Amino acid sequence: MKLLHHIRNIAHNQPHTIAYITPNQEITYGELWDQSERVAAFIKTQTLEKQLPILLYGHMDVSLVVSFLGSVKAGHPYIPVDISIPAERINHIITSAKPGLIINTTNQLLPCNDCNVRTIAFEQILVDLPATGPVDQSNWVKGNDNFYIIYTSGSTGTPKGVQISVNNLQSFLNWMVEDFPINGQLIFLNQAPYSFDLSVMDLYPALMTGGTLFAVTKEMIEKPKFLFEELRRSNAHVWTSTPSFAQMCLMDPSFNEDLLPELSVFLFCGEVLPPGICQQLMTRFPRAKCFNTYGPTEATVAVTSIEISNEIMKDCPTLPIGKPKQDTQILLLDENGNLVSNGEKGEIIIVGPGVSKGYLGQPELTDKAFFTYKGEQAYRTGDAGFMDSRGHLFYQGRIDFQIKLHGYRMELEEIEYQLSQSPFVQSALVIPIDSGEKIEYLLAAIIPAKHTFEKEYQLTSAIKKDLSRMIPAYMIPRKFTYFNELPMTANGKMDRKRIKELVLL
Repeated sequence: MKLLHHIRNIAHNQPHTIAYITPNQEITYGELWDQSERVAAFIKTQTLEKQLPILLYGHMDVSLVVSFLGSVKAGHPYIPVDISIPAERINHIITSAKPGLIINTTNQLLPCNDCNVRTIAFEQILVDLPATGPVDQSNWVKGNDNFYIIYTSGSTGTPKGVQISVNNLQSFLNWMVEDFPINGQLIFLNQAPYSFDLSVMDLYPALMTGGTLFAVTKEMIEKPKFLFEELRRSNAHVWTSTPSFAQMCLMDPSFNEDLLPELSVFLFCGEVLPPGICQQLMTRFPRAKCFNTYGPTEATVAVTSIEISNEIMKDCPTLPIGKPKQDTQILLLDENGNLVSNGEKGEIIIVGPGVSKGYLGQPELTDKAFFTYKGEQAYRTGDAGFMDSRGHLFYQGRIDFQIKLHGYRMELEEIEYQLSQSPFVQSALVIPIDSGEKIEYLLAAIIPAKHTFEKEYQLTSAIKKDLSRMIPAYMIPRKFTYFNELPMTANGKMDRKRIKELVLL
């Protein structure tokens, strides 16, 4: 595999180059390669069934990245499980994936109710194998072998193990290093936990190009002063995150070019990118390029991209998600499976070598979502979109994110978009409130922009007036609640479930 060969070459030719930095650890390429050889050698002693996954438990630490490489060198895909994941979900993953081994990279117990899988501490592996020769390259994962398996929820809330092969990952990496200005031993900020596939957008492009990963940990995000001290220390060139994480940072006026003078690239994925965030970034980081990307976990991180220019900002009230990468095709199909014309809305279908083979151990779900199109693997995203005359794809929300309220069918994301157009709204989510049997009303959770209203009801009245010019009265939320900041999930996305809990307390 090209990725492993590239890392090995860097480790041999530039062994003292720093590969990964956390607040209290760092590791060179030479150390990374050597330690991952020892992990691989240990895994080989376990005589596991071919391609049986290894579950890796931890959070943004050096040993986790070492274990990723050790697993695939030994011929086994890994399943990354972050410490922020609840015990119930971890147990579900273990039951579903049936891993052959669990490596715990933390100093805390794995929250596992009935774990019959052998579990070993990472440090114990290094004690047991203080030195070892290289694992034969013939053992490395290759071709259609799984490289990693990431569990994602989808609309049902039940975790599904998305299998990403060596070929899937290589297709993504080829695109990243060829089409984005990130090639050249740069420093990459690593914000997303490894159980979220956005992390792959910085982890492997950095390691493949001899760059350095600078980890943004859970502790840093919880302590903004600490976060900004570490951001300054990072001297990062490449920023990869959800728009929500960038928006959180933008709330501090010191988040600008003085803090990160070398920053040259923003890469966004995982959520809709609001134009307001891009406008602020362009003002505060005038020399940096801003890219919007799109893609589900099932198609290996991202498959479309576009650089957001002033021209795009001027022409597009809603930002496009760009054009597909060279080896990938985007189809837009109507309800009957027919191709739609430019400008018409359809379901986004992704076709190409980045598309997963399916969900681990779940053939029925795989058959519903995946199929073959003209000899290539294809995936039904469940996302709606349209293509404009320039070939730019626009995301229009989830097909399954429609709700029915008082007989009217509507899309929550359309209401959120119109809310974001009000000058009194900085950020907004719309939450359906139900009685258990049906949706009773809509609630808008809002971070307000600066305003001169003395009372909340005056602010609400002004926002509703703005909405009434854009959407029918039946789509306007009944209740409005205001926050200084909206809670985020561990993956850096807005936490709808938590917001609903806070509102209904």
